[in-house]
Amino acid sequence: MKDLKQSGRMAMTAMKNFIFHSNFNIKNGGHKMSTTSSLASKRIESLLDENSFVEIGALVTARATDFNLKQTETPSDGVVTGYGVINGALVYVYSQDASVMNGSVGEMHAKKIANLYDLAMKTGAPVIGLIDSAGLRLQEATDALNAFGEIYLKQTLASGVIPQITAIFGSCGGGLALIPTLTDFTFMESKKAKLFVNSPNALDGNNISKCDSSAADFQSKESGIVDVVAEEAAIYDKIRDLVSMIPGNNSGETLFQECTDDLNRVCADLANCVGDTSIALSTIADNNVFFEVKENYAKNMVTGFIKLNGTTIGCVANRTEVYNAEGEVADKFDAVLSADGCEKAADFIQFCDAFEIPVLSLTNVKGYEATMCSEKRIAKAVAKLTYAFANATVPKVNVIIGKAFGSAYVAMNSKAVGADITIAWPDAEIGSMDASLAAKIMYDGQGADVIKEKAAEYAALQTSAAGAAKRGYVDQIIEAADTRKYVIGAFEMLITKREDRPSKKHGTV
Repeated sequence: MKDLKQSGRMAMTAMKNFIFHSNFNIKNGGHKMSTTSSLASKRIESLLDENSFVEIGALVTARATDFNLKQTETPSDGVVTGYGVINGALVYVYSQDASVMNGSVGEMHAKKIANLYDLAMKTGAPVIGLIDSAGLRLQEATDALNAFGEIYLKQTLASGVIPQITAIFGSCGGGLALIPTLTDFTFMESKKAKLFVNSPNALDGNNISKCDSSAADFQSKESGIVDVVAEEAAIYDKIRDLVSMIPGNNSGETLFQECTDDLNRVCADLANCVGDTSIALSTIADNNVFFEVKENYAKNMVTGFIKLNGTTIGCVANRTEVYNAEGEVADKFDAVLSADGCEKAADFIQFCDAFEIPVLSLTNVKGYEATMCSEKRIAKAVAKLTYAFANATVPKVNVIIGKAFGSAYVAMNSKAVGADITIAWPDAEIGSMDASLAAKIMYDGQGADVIKEKAAEYAALQTSAAGAAKRGYVDQIIEAADTRKYVIGAFEMLITKREDRPSKKHGTV
């Protein structure tokens, strides 16, 4: 197999030196086909750089003949496939055509998508799927089932090698629902898109008027499958933004853009952003740009991408407040780890590690969510988060911005589980638990004055940032306003990081 770094660079050079034109006609026996005729093609044109799309397999049609399929026209077998560029970067795209047998997946439909994956793997470029399909093509039965399996296999082989993105504009149900969940990022149109394994009316005790479990609102807030919900026109812009943030493959070649922001910019109000860390990340980012993923799910944990000195950084942060567009507090949370938040963060860290994207964490956590529902999953979820941080070999920087108590803090990218650099703000509290609670336990029954005195002593010795720094658990104590320049400096220092791990096929957590 060709080296992805070399082949990806060659592909990029070729794409930049040649402008593709998609509005040509392909003639076969007098039949003229155009890539500009269908909604599926128009979606591709809306996504890619102007006139950059080249269609592959335009003449493919269904081979099956059962149930009068021979008499049914299946142009492109219901899926438009090809390649083009987004901001000059090579991408492969397939777009399902609901006007052809409702976009259903059959043998040749799947082979076109599988072929696209083969090309993407050879050249080291992302695959973007635009979904609008009735699902399995019943007329092709086992051929269609096998077709699903072929797509699943290609997605599995591509996972961690090239980024995979899906955007759902129409129906995506049954076995087709596995396709977006096997990809790295899923976008969903806010009103018309439907994502489900079982339709809402097929769920025991439910109907669509009671809870539309196939809607974007449910899938983004409750299941956490969907990363971004927006209107169709906005989805194209957001996918373009994401592609500009992430590398084309796992070659390790850093995705870099020239930084036009001041590297030493002082972030004067950053200390006020301890609660809403999405604002904190926007504040320290180059030009204040933060691309948040899974914004509507597990809001007490923030995940997304920023650039620092032009380099993409993956960010994970605890959050206790959510501010709305009017600057008012819309939601509040305890400074604790939840099962949903841990799983959300763990998945994101694994993506970053697979694609050599450094990870920044902002820590403000004092324990675990304590509910009966949470207790069923919290131990396993925190284990997944701990494993993700500890297993990642990319540069890792942790900034403690508030509380950092107990094993919840240890799981949040502490130095003990592999953070390369740990930075703390002056008022950060780091220790086994809150000083007042520790004093009550240690001096139980000795009166309020004694407990108050011992709590102050415990805070100075055992929970202060300075105390942790004296023991080597914190590398630097900085003013909040200087966070941007110190974090940039840390990642610049870590740019050549290499870390050997025990030889194994893969972990099992």
